Parts: sequence; structure tokens; C-alpha cells
Amino acid sequence: MSKPARFRAQAGDVIEIEGHRVGASRRLGEIVEVLGEPEREHYRVRWQDGRETIFYPSNDARVRHAAGHR
Repeated sequence: MSKPARFRAQAGDVIEIEGHRVGASRRLGEIVEVLGEPEREHYRVRWQDGRETIFYPSNDARVRHAAGHR
């Protein structure tokens, strides 16, 4: 089994999570801060509804890099 790719996100990037149920909409949030070690990266995210949470990514999350990021 291969190891999942690391996110390598930066503040300003966008996290996108697909809905898990039929009819559930996709969630978007801006990464405000990158936390943890590179192998266990997690993020402080400001979601579209204005809430901020600590987010640990899984295989259903994608990072969209902000303009100017890698």
C-alpha cells in the first residue's frame, strides 16, 4: 500500500471537502495557519460560514494553492 501524498499547504490556500452524503454540498475554507510537523500537518481553517476550526486532513480533502504558491 502506498503512502498518501503530503498536502504541503500554506496560509492562504483553500481546503475543499466533498460532501459525504447524497445532496451534501462541498465545503470550502481558507487555511489561516499551518500547524504541526510536516509529516502530521494540520490547519487552522476559516470556513465559508465564518467559523474557524482545527482541521486534520484525510483522503476526502484537497488543497487548492493560492496564486503564487507552489
